[in-house]
Amino acid sequence: MDKNVKVSILCQIYGNMLTKKQYEVINDYYNNDLSLSEIAENNNITRQAVRDIIKKGENKLFDLEGKLAFMEKTMKQEKTLEQILQELSKIEDMSSDKKITKIIEHVCEELNCLA
Repeated sequence: MDKNVKVSILCQIYGNMLTKKQYEVINDYYNNDLSLSEIAENNNITRQAVRDIIKKGENKLFDLEGKLAFMEKTMKQEKTLEQILQELSKIEDMSSDKKITKIIEHVCEELNCLA
């Protein structure tokens, strides 16, 4: 997974654990696609200060993920759900029983709500 995408997801998960400034700067950099210069100008700080804030925030996000693994667990759950839905689809395609088909459709709908 691309680092930018990873940091963006981690920021969504753990953003409340960052300082307000770290969250705003990381959000501007990764989600709003602002440059270091633009962020520095908007916050009346230097580019180096922006870079330092981003690095400290990234380190905190990766540290939290290392300890709590919410993103990893979520991605595993999504992959498992996808596999279950594929298997149910195969069963549905092979079945000629309308009751079974209806049950499978209902189960798939419920699982799609979890995804």
